[in-house]
Amino acid sequence: MVRRRRWLEKPEPRKIVCMIEKGVRRKGFQRALGLAGYAWAAPYSALGLVFGLVAVLFGARMRVRRGALEVGGGWLGAAAARRCSYTAMTLGHVILGIDEATLDRVRAHEQVHVRQYERWGPLFLPAYFLSSLLQFARGKRPYRDNHFERQAYAQTADGATQGERPTRARQRT
Repeated sequence: MVRRRRWLEKPEPRKIVCMIEKGVRRKGFQRALGLAGYAWAAPYSALGLVFGLVAVLFGARMRVRRGALEVGGGWLGAAAARRCSYTAMTLGHVILGIDEATLDRVRAHEQVHVRQYERWGPLFLPAYFLSSLLQFARGKRPYRDNHFERQAYAQTADGATQGERPTRARQRT
């Protein structure tokens, strides 16, 4: 009698049902983790939503991309573009940008920050500012050498240009 290898055998119907149940449980667990991430980042998401709604009153547009609310454009976006060196910022699950084209360009970088908010929750901004303060005290660049920014730039394909506009000082180096 020839013995068939176990991995060649067809699984019994009972085993198939069990595998499907495990998959459903796994998806349910992942969904629960996702909801927990939204809840953990909710205080900053609420703050971002307030800023976003104010921007909408001044002509900005809202859209949902990859589980985050993006707000860009309008009069406030144009004013920010003239006065700020940064083009976008994230507060929880809300990404605020100067315009929609910029949001498209920096989406991957800002999505890393969304995931950081999910991990750190209410501790994210204090940890972010502490990291910047430590870099400043060491004589380094508070933004570019910040632990969270280095992580975001490392996880994006063209991270060298995302999230900030080059200035004269950065162009020379």
